[in-house]
Amino acid sequence: MQAVEIGFWVIALLVALALAFDFMNGFHDAANSIATVVSTGVLKPHQAVAFAALFNFIAIAIFQLKVAATVGKGIVEPGVVDHYVVFGALVGAIGWNLLTWWYGIPSSSSHALIGGIVGATMAKAGAGNLIGAGVFKTVAFIFVSPVLGFLLASLMMVLVSWIVRRSSPMYVDNWFRRLQLVSAGLYSLGHGGNDAQKTIGIIWMLLVAAGSVSAAASAPPGWVIWSCYLAIGLGTLFGGWRIVKTMGQRITKLKPVGGFCAETGGALTLFLATGLGIPVSTTHTITGAIVGVGSVRHPSGVRWGVAGNIVWAWIFTIPASAFMSAVAYWASLSLF
Repeated sequence: MQAVEIGFWVIALLVALALAFDFMNGFHDAANSIATVVSTGVLKPHQAVAFAALFNFIAIAIFQLKVAATVGKGIVEPGVVDHYVVFGALVGAIGWNLLTWWYGIPSSSSHALIGGIVGATMAKAGAGNLIGAGVFKTVAFIFVSPVLGFLLASLMMVLVSWIVRRSSPMYVDNWFRRLQLVSAGLYSLGHGGNDAQKTIGIIWMLLVAAGSVSAAASAPPGWVIWSCYLAIGLGTLFGGWRIVKTMGQRITKLKPVGGFCAETGGALTLFLATGLGIPVSTTHTITGAIVGVGSVRHPSGVRWGVAGNIVWAWIFTIPASAFMSAVAYWASLSLF
């Protein structure tokens, strides 16, 4: 592919915009990592966000850049990408994130970004320049990740309930307050490992388009990786309290044992998806896991109406962010 001539300041502006999205991703999705551990009373909110932010950043040393490669090279044909496409994708994703954060709706930052890339690309060159396999597996996991989170968390809940069936409630509660720190740490690792790489991918896409990085390179520059993990960790540190209440309290009431099972089931799902290079939604995953735990305890204990509203937000995220990014793409043609 031929590199697009992009000025240094335009690249710097778009990298800053991408890092702002990454920060917002951590801010928006902080609830996914800490909602259960806060709602069960294991950690106070300020302790929980610091704990989650630390593990978001530690993920840099654990996961390979397979998700970044999917976002950077596996969604759109590289030859069609330019600074207008990147700008449109980021503005569409950020706009949708702000809207859903304001109304306390736990939508997916991940799918907002994918929708943004798809919308901006279609506005420029049509659907023919999308890579079907990459788009398909991302869309498929809108349904797979919450179902897998549901199943794994449900199985964990059944298994744990059988193991502790002869133990007193106080004994179980005390033990799982400690164990929930482990499960929350694992979930935050999965959150950082999958979500930070999406921003790495879009910056990588931009640098390849500008000719700053070879399209054949196996990884982006080190500063891209470090800055993206740092940005998502800082976003988590500031937290997203509007969404914590929905995730941790409104879907179902959780005890420490339930929080442990939900986080562990969700973490296993994220580890699997990240290993396969699939950009999934941490929001979808933990919501499915929380519903799974609640349904095992008592199906009537799940507020299915709240869960249903969240599902509608999932369905609308990609088309809504795609529309917003297409508008941003057309507007950007007169800006740069």
